[in-house]
Amino acid sequence: MEDIEFLERVVKRVMSSGILGNPKDLRNHSKVTEFVDPEDLKRKLDLEILDEPASNEELLGLCEDVMRYSVKTGHPMFLNQLYHGLDGYCVAGAWLTDVLNTSQSTYEISPVFTVMETFVIRHIINNFIGWDDGEGIFSPGGSVANMYAMFVARHKALPDVKTKGLRGFPQLVAFVSEDGHYSTTKTANWLGIGTDNLVIIKVDDRGRMVPEDLDRSCKEAKQQGKLPFYVCATAGSTVLGSFDPLHQIADICQKHDLWFHVDAAWGGTVLLSRSHRHLMDGVNRADSVTWDFHKMPGLSLYCSVFLTKWTGMLYECNSSCAEYLFQEDKHYDGAYDTGEKSVQCGRKVDVLKLYLAWRGRGQIGMEQLVNHAFNMAQYFFEKIKHTKGFKLVLPEFTNICFWYVPPSLQGKEHTPDFWDQLSTIAPKLKEKMTKQGTMMIAYQPLSSKSFPNFFRLIVHCLPSLSKEDMDFIVTELQRLAEDL
Repeated sequence: MEDIEFLERVVKRVMSSGILGNPKDLRNHSKVTEFVDPEDLKRKLDLEILDEPASNEELLGLCEDVMRYSVKTGHPMFLNQLYHGLDGYCVAGAWLTDVLNTSQSTYEISPVFTVMETFVIRHIINNFIGWDDGEGIFSPGGSVANMYAMFVARHKALPDVKTKGLRGFPQLVAFVSEDGHYSTTKTANWLGIGTDNLVIIKVDDRGRMVPEDLDRSCKEAKQQGKLPFYVCATAGSTVLGSFDPLHQIADICQKHDLWFHVDAAWGGTVLLSRSHRHLMDGVNRADSVTWDFHKMPGLSLYCSVFLTKWTGMLYECNSSCAEYLFQEDKHYDGAYDTGEKSVQCGRKVDVLKLYLAWRGRGQIGMEQLVNHAFNMAQYFFEKIKHTKGFKLVLPEFTNICFWYVPPSLQGKEHTPDFWDQLSTIAPKLKEKMTKQGTMMIAYQPLSSKSFPNFFRLIVHCLPSLSKEDMDFIVTELQRLAEDL
């Protein structure tokens, strides 16, 4: 039982490492990352697999290196991605489901989790999306959930494609905004729609889809003899955090008989807050919704749901009647077998992570987390608005996008090469903060607005995040930029 002994030692080492410690302790005594260049890291890690088994001591040493050189996503200064960690309830759920090592495909092998998934999906649909009926499924990430949306939409538009293929049918056309997630482009490729038939809709000065351009594009596609069938609206865009006008888009979808999908992978969490759920007014008019609980709420990767108001549609799309799994003469109600709704066969259990976190905090606790994130984002916004050197791009949601102008460029905003020079600052600051391990904040350009590189600070539902943390980000950027 050397493997079990090894497991016990790893668990003890993790518990004593500080990774699961108080975020304030991590802030004061730990780096976000200990960065090593790829070639150097390959030399530091002993990854050779030999004929003879490695000892537990050797494996434990490797685990020490894994912890040392991995990014600490539970650190308060990990503000780099739309996800973060960690949540104790969620980690417990992830660990328990790994120990039980089962698939979500049938009630027979996963009785607790199939019932739990059905309950949680129903809870979300009835109490937050606002549909009277519907169904859903946990999926491996928001991109796959968005794939489900276009897949189901295609089936509703052309159900015979399942058996006959796309040949002989009108050319399908889908729509997404300039700032929509790139998974829609991938899905158009995967489903044979073709990326040339994904029409990109303009956004306004706040990064929101322009309904008039959507309406015009639908009419144009019809005039070309094509079949518009799907619109992906965004609730919380990846960079700016923008929310598309859902009611107006729903009107156009109703007018042109389009499937209306809302990609709320990032922004769906506002539905947990009575103060902020207005940002998703109109979501109840959608045909389907994506919501990632591993993003703003901070559950372990991944924890995504695809939801649709069309009960039975997932089964129609995905069922293949595998008789060795889905026998019709089972001794229980086969409707609890979820495998026929899924594009996967084996499907990892994700529902327990969400259930334990939600039950452990209660609805009030979840709402408080969302409101706290908004409060911290507003504090940071006000802070940099009145701090020399900071130049706002756009404050939307809890994404705070800004440029930092170092002292060497301050006062030179009207010189010909100012923006070219400023574009080089964010990559240099990112390199310095990463190598020093003090914090991680993402930067990027935004082609839809012709914006050069700027920082995107992501504020999550991290209860320990404080005004002092926000102040530190400001002073640390100033320190790192002194010699630029």
